[in-house]
Amino acid sequence: MPEGAEVDLDTLHERIHEEVEHEGGRFLKLVALTTALLAALAAVAALQAGATVNEALVMKTEATQLQTRASDQWAYYQAKGIKSAVMQASAAAWSAAGKAVPAALIASTQRYLTEQQTAANSARQLEHGRDEKSAEADHLLHRHHGFANAVALFQVAIALGAMTALTRSRPVYMGSLLLGAVGLVFFGWQYLH
Repeated sequence: MPEGAEVDLDTLHERIHEEVEHEGGRFLKLVALTTALLAALAAVAALQAGATVNEALVMKTEATQLQTRASDQWAYYQAKGIKSAVMQASAAAWSAAGKAVPAALIASTQRYLTEQQTAANSARQLEHGRDEKSAEADHLLHRHHGFANAVALFQVAIALGAMTALTRSRPVYMGSLLLGAVGLVFFGWQYLH
């Protein structure tokens, strides 16, 4: 009596593995390729995020230095104002005594008023420079956030790519591609604006 139909299980098993590898291999190569591309984009976006935040910090530091110099100029302005007021009070005392105000006193008062005006102009220029540096830093921080968002999206897309490799789920892969595309939009937007 025949023991049953002879089927070469080893050959069948080998053939099934070849088909799975052939069909799944192409898909896995595509997943690996797109994940590697997303990783490269994430690295570039991370570098840009770091560079823009560093540049923003430098600009904020320069703005702070300009503010310090402006504050010094306003202090100088106040000192010259006080000296001018003292000279004017002295001139008033001379006038009240019915005596002529010494020319040196008048010249000193005028010099202090001129120096005070120069200090005010210098302080305003420094404050204008401070405002420009601060606005530029704020713009760079805004760009930094765009790059950082792109990095986050790329990282999630990479994680979904890894899940795709494990599960071979095409919907998960589509999610990875979609998030990668959104990350690319965030990344590109920072260069356009």
